[in-house]
Amino acid sequence: MASAMYRHDGFQSTTHEGLRQNLFPMRLYHKAKKLGTWDPCSLDFGKDQEDWKKFSPEEQETFIRLCSLFVAGEESVTRDLLPLMMVISQEGRVEEEMFLTTFLWEEAKHTEFFRRFLDEVVKDTSDLSRFHSPHYRTVFYEELPKAMFALLSDPSPEAMARAAVTYHMIVEGVLAETGYQAFFDVIEARNVTPGLKEGIGLLKRDESRHIAWGVYLLSRLIAEHPSVWDVIQERMGELWPHAIGVVNELFEGKPTNALGQSLDDFIHYAQEQFATRMDRIELARNKSLSSIEQVLEEGV
Repeated sequence: MASAMYRHDGFQSTTHEGLRQNLFPMRLYHKAKKLGTWDPCSLDFGKDQEDWKKFSPEEQETFIRLCSLFVAGEESVTRDLLPLMMVISQEGRVEEEMFLTTFLWEEAKHTEFFRRFLDEVVKDTSDLSRFHSPHYRTVFYEELPKAMFALLSDPSPEAMARAAVTYHMIVEGVLAETGYQAFFDVIEARNVTPGLKEGIGLLKRDESRHIAWGVYLLSRLIAEHPSVWDVIQERMGELWPHAIGVVNELFEGKPTNALGQSLDDFIHYAQEQFATRMDRIELARNKSLSSIEQVLEEGV
């Protein structure tokens, strides 16, 4: 009986609608085909291996700590995206689902990229979860999977909003963007590990598309269900202390780390990202979805 519940009544691609090329998710899909096809295995880590030997033990420890957070975070978003993809598929939003196929593939490549750096440059096969602090564990071990897999039993707009805020706004839009930008800047300033720098640059470009779709999704939800705005605000408020907690734990109470990165700069950038995401989403309360799409298009 259960299998009879799942059937297709038709296929959009064979109707008069075809594929709606003007939709923002479809444009993201085309960009992903052009820009997201880089291969982590093609990056040259030869100079990175030489640079690694010149780092002090404290610098190496900081690199390992950061990479342990990045690789686990990327694995987490790879594993936790599927419930949202299933809901989008069940709603028949084929253009969004097409983009999400590239989204999931890219998250998997990001995981591969950092693991390859750890294996071939750092050469550390120890249990790196020792660097996963309490607030980090709250976000990635608990809140992210809980919000995403709740969609399997509750695909409501409110549940989708909570999931998207957790995944796109906090994990990607605040934590990942803050961490990657700060890491990229220090590597560039010191002119070291060019393979790692190139990979993070490519990864950041991928993430810009992911976050843009997350903002689009939340904007669409608000346009369709105005009361969702209150859910978004509540969820952002719940997770913000943990996001800042991850940053504070990373620095272990010190104003700077071994790479010369500043705690204040990290927090300031994170706060800017938080405010930017909220401002973009709030636009949906007063503007049409098409006008918001134009703003998003300019940012990816």
